[in-house]
Amino acid sequence: MSRFLSGRFVALEAYTPGEQPRDKRYIKLNTNESPYPPSKEVMERISKEEVMALNLYPDPTGRALKEKLAALYEVNTEQVFLANGSDEILNFAFLAFCDAQNGAVFPDISYGFYPVYAKLYQIPFEEIPLKEDFSIDSKAYCGLNRMIVIANPNAPTGMALSVGQIEEIVKSNPDHVVLIDEAYVDFGGESCIGLTKKYGNLLVVQTFSKSRSMAGARLGFGIAQAELIADLKKIQYSTNPYNINRLTLAAGEAAVESDAYYKENAKRIIETREKTAKELRELGVTVLPSKANFIFAGSGRLDGDSLYRELKAQGILVRHFEKERIRNFVRISIGTPGQMEALVSAFQKILAERRERP
Repeated sequence: MSRFLSGRFVALEAYTPGEQPRDKRYIKLNTNESPYPPSKEVMERISKEEVMALNLYPDPTGRALKEKLAALYEVNTEQVFLANGSDEILNFAFLAFCDAQNGAVFPDISYGFYPVYAKLYQIPFEEIPLKEDFSIDSKAYCGLNRMIVIANPNAPTGMALSVGQIEEIVKSNPDHVVLIDEAYVDFGGESCIGLTKKYGNLLVVQTFSKSRSMAGARLGFGIAQAELIADLKKIQYSTNPYNINRLTLAAGEAAVESDAYYKENAKRIIETREKTAKELRELGVTVLPSKANFIFAGSGRLDGDSLYRELKAQGILVRHFEKERIRNFVRISIGTPGQMEALVSAFQKILAERRERP
C-alpha cells in the first residue's frame, strides 16, 4: 500500500472477485457466469459499423435500450436506469441514499460488496443474521428506517423471499429506499418490478451478466419510480455520464430483443441445477434449496476449504468463503450438463477417498 492513500481508506477491505485463472483450463464454476453464449442477435449486432463508430461517444442516456427494457417490463422509460454492471447501481445507491445519519441494513451473509460500499463511504451499517436454515428473516427488516439492501435470491445461499415478504418490508420503511438486488431472479425467483408501480421507495436492480450471458460486457439496470431514478442520474452525471460504451449498448438492445432465447437458457440451467442438487444429495452432500444459477453445498466429511482445493486439483473451480457460518460450504455455479456430470463424479471420488482414509 502506498504512502499516498488517504488515511480514511487504509483499513478498507476491498471486495475480492472470483478467480479468473490463466495458468490452465478449468471447468469454471466459481463466478456464476452463464455456460451458454450470447444470442446470435447479440453477436450480429456487434458489427463492423458499430466498431467503426468507436471514435464517437455513446448515447449517455441509452435511450434506445431503456425503451426496450421499459417495454419488456411494462414500465415507463423514465423508470429505467442503465449502469456499467449492477455493481455501479449499488455503488450509486449507497452514495445517494445513505450518509452518517442514514445508514444501511443488509444480511450478514450476502453479496460481499454491500459492506465494502458502506465502509468506502463511511456509512454506519447493520448486518442482520440469517436464520438457522440460512433463509432471510423478512420481519427483521420491517420498520428499520434505514436503506435496506437484500439480494433476492440471496448470494451465496441461493434462497429467496416471496414478493409478499418484500412488499411487507417496503411498506414498513416508507421514507427510506429498499433496494432489491435481483441478479439471479431469472432462475426461479419472483421479481418485485411490479411493486415499483405502487411504492416510490423501491429500487429493483438486475444485470445482464447472469441469465443474459453478458458478464464480459458489464451492463446492469435499475427500475424504480421516476423520482428515485432521477436521484441516480444525478450521481451518474456527477461521475461519468458516458458510463456504458456503445458496443455494450448495442449488445444490450439485441439481448432484450432475443429475450426468448435467454428464457430458454434459464430453463435449461434450472433443470441442470435440480438434477445436480438431487445427485449430490444422494451422495450425502448438504445442498440448500436454490432459486439461482448456483447451488450452495457442503459435506460433513471435509471442510469447505479442503473441498474447494480438492475440486480445484481435479480441474474444477468453485467458490469458497471464509465466514464462520458458511466456511464448510462451497458455492457451485451451474454449468452445462456435461460440466455438472464431471462435478458430481469429482464429488464421488473425493468422498470415496475420504471414506477410505483411516
